[in-house]
Amino acid sequence: MNELKAQSSRSFHFVNHAPNPREAISAAKEKILPTKDKLVTTVTRESPTDVSLYARYALAGAFCCAFTHAVLTPVDVVKTRIQLDPITYSSSLSKSARHIVSAEGPGALLTGLGPTIAGYCLQGTFKFGGYEYFKARAVEYLGQSTAANNRNAVYLGSAAAAEFLGDIALCPFESVRIRLVSQPGYAAGCVSGLVKLAREEGIGGLYSGLGPILLKQIPYTMATFLVYEKAIQTANSVVDKRELSSMGVTGINLGAGLIAGLAAAVVSQPADTMLSKINKERAVAGESTSRRLFRIASELGLRGAYTGMQARAVMVSGMTAVQFGIYGDIKKIFGATDGVDLSDRYVAVDSYPEELQQAAV
Repeated sequence: MNELKAQSSRSFHFVNHAPNPREAISAAKEKILPTKDKLVTTVTRESPTDVSLYARYALAGAFCCAFTHAVLTPVDVVKTRIQLDPITYSSSLSKSARHIVSAEGPGALLTGLGPTIAGYCLQGTFKFGGYEYFKARAVEYLGQSTAANNRNAVYLGSAAAAEFLGDIALCPFESVRIRLVSQPGYAAGCVSGLVKLAREEGIGGLYSGLGPILLKQIPYTMATFLVYEKAIQTANSVVDKRELSSMGVTGINLGAGLIAGLAAAVVSQPADTMLSKINKERAVAGESTSRRLFRIASELGLRGAYTGMQARAVMVSGMTAVQFGIYGDIKKIFGATDGVDLSDRYVAVDSYPEELQQAAV
């Protein structure tokens, strides 16, 4: 018991189906108090520090993001065309797709596949690997108890920091992708497009869309991870994940990812439309990026900012569902299963009322 007390500040008492202190107290009275002579079960969770662990998270994230964005390239092509030319293309996803195929052939729906795979492979590396890394650093800095009690802030902060790094890597490839989609014949592919854009417009051209990307992707990723974590917690409060088959766990991940994707699509749609607009053509001579963004936002208005929302909602919700649906399985394959867990199943002893603390130790 002395050893148990010495560890109590960093230990978490596992209480089944106890999402709040009131239920945990009740469980403690029923299970802990009558068995004071027995050892209290604890779960001590150390923050992983192995660099190879985060490399495996990054590899899993790279695969998930590159795969899902590649599969949804046709939807992204249609969405971008609708945003850039709503007069020619109707707001209907299927009608616009048929129009593109009839005018340019089926291959047009795969325009920009190269920069999509390359860009989102890098972005996924930072997004998922960085998210797990920054969560662990937050726990290390704040302590397990404080981090668990402020998990929403940890989720949001970790997601924002990870996405910022991912966007730096993604931006040049996204700039080329949009030019390939909006200007057929712009370049033969990803590499030639990067070279042409850098030669004609310099580094500024490659990163002309960085502002909108940050405005789009950071809120998108913050909403995605927060809503996903909350959806998973809600599901776990109803169903014991340990009793589910692997297909059942994947189903929960798919559902949580679908909900997270819908929320993220709504939050990030205006910036996505601005990103398409800013990459369609060169900036006016002497026009700063901030002034350019303000001008585009003024021209679009709220209604215009949500142009192509239907197509993007389909793309983002489906993409996010698939990402999280397979992410867990890929992590297992790569051996990345020791991440930080801030779920309600691990409740800090020192955050509970005195009655429970005394009962627990």
